[in-house]
Amino acid sequence: MSELLLRSGSWAEVTPASAGWSHLSFRVARAPFDGRADGEEVALVVLGGRCAVDADGERWELGGRTSVFDGMPWALYLPLGSSYRVEGDAEVAVCGARCERAREPVVVRPGDVEIEVRGAGNATRQINHIVKPEFPAERLLVVEVFTPSGNWSSYPPHKHDEDNPPGEVVLEETYYFRTRDPAAFAVQRLYSAPRGLDLTATVRDGDLLLVPFGYHTTAAAHGYDLYYLNALAGERRSMAAADDPSLAWIRDAWASLEPDPRVPLVTP
Repeated sequence: MSELLLRSGSWAEVTPASAGWSHLSFRVARAPFDGRADGEEVALVVLGGRCAVDADGERWELGGRTSVFDGMPWALYLPLGSSYRVEGDAEVAVCGARCERAREPVVVRPGDVEIEVRGAGNATRQINHIVKPEFPAERLLVVEVFTPSGNWSSYPPHKHDEDNPPGEVVLEETYYFRTRDPAAFAVQRLYSAPRGLDLTATVRDGDLLLVPFGYHTTAAAHGYDLYYLNALAGERRSMAAADDPSLAWIRDAWASLEPDPRVPLVTP
């Protein structure tokens, strides 16, 4: 458990070497800070505050929401080899994935982010698509998810650890959790019978879960909404996943349920 669930304050950065996988890196930094996309493409996602990013002779102004619960995200995609400086008063998630070819920088504004209301009943949640499969990147994918208090998310439990397109592709993934209050918590399950893993744990603000394999799902405790930022990377530009076959039936049951009226929790 200690290798996959990293507690707030106990971790600074995840790299392919530290995680034992091939592509994905992740960290959260408070501006001002410097960075370089050595061997990887990077997406800077402003969690809260405002900042300016200088990279390779260009400058972008980003941000505006006070916290992740106060509005839609700003993000900046920076290509392989970029050197950058982030200034201002902002908390920024740095999502990276190893890649082979440099592309063009892209600003993602709140109006560019597709909002998806997924599920129904108490499995309704909001997906904000920041770096989608259609985005001009090589491996990196980024979404943020808002789960109302008492609801289930990433449900039914699904996995993406076998290369079986178009139904499933292999993806490395991180879950970065945020809550409105330090007292809030959620319950996370990650399990894989073939690999002898069955982890069910309490997660709190600032915790980070690594998902190298296995089915996974999350439930927000009653009373507090939950946010998590997912960074993913793989060899294919797809987010295809396979549901736990014993629970896949729940998708058909949603047809008789209304979506939770609290969703979407945030809008442009």
